Amino acid sequence: MRKSMVNIGSMALLGILCLGATASAVRAEEDKPTADLSVSALSKYVWRGYELSKDSIVLQPSMTIGYKGFGFNLWGNLDTDQHEFFATSDADSMSWSETDLTLSYDGSCSFADYGVGYIYYALDGLDDSQEVYVSATLKTLLSPSVTIYRDYDFYPGWYISLGISHSFAVTENVSLDLGAKVGYYDIDDEDTVPDPDDPTDAYSAFHDGVLSASMTFPLGEYFSITPQISYSFPLTSDAEDVIEAVSVNGKDSDFVYGGVTLSMSF
Repeated sequence: MRKSMVNIGSMALLGILCLGATASAVRAEEDKPTADLSVSALSKYVWRGYELSKDSIVLQPSMTIGYKGFGFNLWGNLDTDQHEFFATSDADSMSWSETDLTLSYDGSCSFADYGVGYIYYALDGLDDSQEVYVSATLKTLLSPSVTIYRDYDFYPGWYISLGISHSFAVTENVSLDLGAKVGYYDIDDEDTVPDPDDPTDAYSAFHDGVLSASMTFPLGEYFSITPQISYSFPLTSDAEDVIEAVSVNGKDSDFVYGGVTLSMSF
């Protein structure tokens, strides 16, 4: 790994220490911090339309601590049988391929929820990168949302995500959550991602769409389990070419994947 396990372990230790402090503060203060722990087991890792695993289960633990709108999140991806296409030295074995650290602030007004944040991507076998983002979700029918990401480090460019979502009550405590998103990429440099039709120009196109469905079942006061399924697909022919180039066989551009997430919140 380009990022040593010492660095990743230090990040995890910091998060655990923060979690312990948060747990104590929750009991002591009226204005309570929050803590969320989860682990997802998914049939595939797909990010912004790109296939990042093949024929293996991926485990994605996540920890979020929040207080007065500020948040700290530590997220990772563990490929249980990493394909040689994505591997550096860990082909056909269990491999920790990514650790992301996010700092954020979220707020709300009468008509919208909003947020700003910073993401550090620590990647196995690839150069790390950094993004900042802003987001807004309107408090109206279908909860239309927009999130604008700016990578200013190794993969410079813009990624804009537009989404809608709706929940249908199934029982008093269970709902069916449906969502749809489309993403637009605008890359700064043709050396990062070239235009498939003109390699001297940088890639810019409506990139990927995602349809998703999930249901969350509470398990007591603090725990829940969420089965989920998603369908990711390219939005343009240029996007299809770019996504296929990253797939294992150079032919796949749309993916159906899913799994289950176990969460604890307090």
